[in-house]
Amino acid sequence: MIIQPNMLEEATLKNLVEEFVTRNGTDNGDDSSLQQRVNSVMNQLALRQVVIVYDDVTETVNIVPADSVAMA
Repeated sequence: MIIQPNMLEEATLKNLVEEFVTRNGTDNGDDSSLQQRVNSVMNQLALRQVVIVYDDVTETVNIVPADSVAMA
């Protein structure tokens, strides 16, 4: 299920993005600040380059490239 960013409270969205950018393996050698990485993902969300996906089976949330999921 795709979750639109505007469906989340601002603080919840920020926390989700912060958790995403600090996961093991997501920095890919990126030495930019946490705020820069958060801003980058927020911008990608705004441009619909990435989407928030909730998996109800595992009850997990992930941020993935928009072209990797079927959009309804």
